[in-house]
Amino acid sequence: MMLVLTRKEEESIMIGDDIKIMVLEDSGGQVKLGIEAPRDIDIYREEIYEQIKEENKKASAINVDNLKDLTKSIKQEK
Repeated sequence: MMLVLTRKEEESIMIGDDIKIMVLEDSGGQVKLGIEAPRDIDIYREEIYEQIKEENKKASAINVDNLKDLTKSIKQEK
């Protein structure tokens, strides 16, 4: 589900009590947003967020493979 809102320059929306998103500029085809949020909330462009998720997925897969190898080597030592 997606909530769709219309805002003009200098208008904003609130997410909860501490996240404010303001339209700073609308220059025909590109909108500049300002985001006020607590420092402990990570904010990323979607394409960067997807890259981070993919890298984390790869890193966890490597760790699982390393764990399997370690388990095999321990069993072989017994």
